[in-house]
Amino acid sequence: MNTFKVHLLSANRTFYEGDCESLIIPAVDGQYGVLAGHSNTITAIVPGKLIFRVPGQDSQEVAVSSGIMKVEDNDVLVLADSILRPEEIDEERAEREIAEAKEALQHKVGRVQYMSAQAQLARAASKLKIRRGFTTGRH
Repeated sequence: MNTFKVHLLSANRTFYEGDCESLIIPAVDGQYGVLAGHSNTITAIVPGKLIFRVPGQDSQEVAVSSGIMKVEDNDVLVLADSILRPEEIDEERAEREIAEAKEALQHKVGRVQYMSAQAQLARAASKLKIRRGFTTGRH
């Protein structure tokens, strides 16, 4: 199978760098897939599930926050605020973040605070969904 180089980088660490067979990111208009030989592009990443497959291994599902993906000459760069494996997600913390974001959304706040709360809710909800899918084996 054809591969490409991928660099999955979060704000505080290099999550993975190496060969990849396929990559699926959450984008504004749905899931966006990349295979070897993909055309050059740049796209925004939204909070959700990122799926990648390393040669000889099963696909891996991780939680990703907002960020950007650049594809250039069979080399893919993913820059995100955070990338977490399901076992790295603190379920209780994610639930607190959801509650806090929902509370902020209920209050009459300014546009910036409202958008920030929406982003926090999306990040926390995607982390919780991935964590719960991992613990129940449904990922």
